[in-house]
Amino acid sequence: MVEILLATHNAGKIREIRRLAADAPLVWHGLDDFPAVPEAVEDGATFSANARKKALHFAAATGLLALADDSGLEVDCLAGAPGVHSARYAGYAHDYAANNRRLVAAVSGVAPAQRTARFRCVMALARPGEVVLETDGQIEGLIVTESRGTGGFGYDPHFLVPQFNRTLAELPPDDKNAISHRGNALRAMLIQIEQWLRGQGDWPA
Repeated sequence: MVEILLATHNAGKIREIRRLAADAPLVWHGLDDFPAVPEAVEDGATFSANARKKALHFAAATGLLALADDSGLEVDCLAGAPGVHSARYAGYAHDYAANNRRLVAAVSGVAPAQRTARFRCVMALARPGEVVLETDGQIEGLIVTESRGTGGFGYDPHFLVPQFNRTLAELPPDDKNAISHRGNALRAMLIQIEQWLRGQGDWPA
């Protein structure tokens, strides 16, 4: 089995990633297993920069392969905001209610059809000193001002997926994971992990 550190404390992300990777021959460790390791500084200008910084930081600190992601919401009528600042859009880390209130206020004067947006997720896998893999997943949608659904987390209640006419928070977990930005990035990552490790001769038979 291949051991990988999942470099996040975000419970929602952890649930989604473990569900998506349940069939992969991987052993996942969480950051709670390494309480003495300090947090990574996320000051990159792009999702890729932050994902790479986190993966390299935690790989160096633990000696394990580390999988990190940075993800967020890009709203076209807001010039791509909140972007890399999605988690702290309202000024406080992971205050989902405050972030959503600011988002609704920002788009309330925009016609519904013009509230196009996407969730993006960039994942990076690093070993100590080197990023070895990177993937990028997206999902397109529209921002709705009314909160719809109780599932998911973050901006999910305000992100409408047109093909289902439901928000991500209204979709069952398996349906959400089948189309989500994180699901798309992780599926691509799992394929690359298998290919990379097979090339190294380390993938278990």
